[in-house]
Amino acid sequence: MNLEPMPAEELEKKIGYTFQDRDLLIEALTHSSYHNEMKSKGKGAPYNERLEFLGDSVLSIIVSSYLFERFRSKQEGDLTKIRAAVVCEKALAKYASEIGLGSYMFLGHGEVMNNGRERPSITADAFEALLAAIYLDTGEDFEAVSAFLMPFVTREISAVTEAGVYVDYKTALQQIVQQASGEILEYVLVEAKGPDHNKQFSVEARLNSNIIGRGAARTKREAEQHAAKEALVLFGELPE
Repeated sequence: MNLEPMPAEELEKKIGYTFQDRDLLIEALTHSSYHNEMKSKGKGAPYNERLEFLGDSVLSIIVSSYLFERFRSKQEGDLTKIRAAVVCEKALAKYASEIGLGSYMFLGHGEVMNNGRERPSITADAFEALLAAIYLDTGEDFEAVSAFLMPFVTREISAVTEAGVYVDYKTALQQIVQQASGEILEYVLVEAKGPDHNKQFSVEARLNSNIIGRGAARTKREAEQHAAKEALVLFGELPE
């Protein structure tokens, strides 16, 4: 098991982009666990959560713009579902895996030993941070980010549209609930068990405090989708 990350220069070659400000790339590749480890030793190490925050928005703008132009006949609801499918954690982790992003990350010792380099939540966040790093390094050039990002996204869009797997159950359930005024729909986390690298989240979908669906998955987002799907089955909107 490699405790040290692979050289960042190799990642630049792989993605076809050389950073003017190498510190931005290093920050994008640095996980909070490494930051905390360095902090305990009296050393500073910026980590990637701020870049992830920006990268999430950059990702959304680029993908939304592409979908808006590419699918002129689709309505907002379908566009939202497709976007959700191609920018979700699972999809982002897939893109990260294609470039072996985890191998280049700075992780705390514990995260490395717990296979953090392979963990979807870590690599997906790092992919968003990498997008932000490119965006800032190019002087906020969306086209430069698109050149790197869109080959991943267009392949995923083709896959999900052909398979018809871009159903957003939470959105579908919300639209039904909104038909009646005063209804309160919420998703409640009832359990989170297992080690950090293999958490299992259990969520309940509740309408006016009544349980209408349950879901379990490795992320809260997926668990909420499962709970919403079960609620839609309960309401007769989906087959059992």
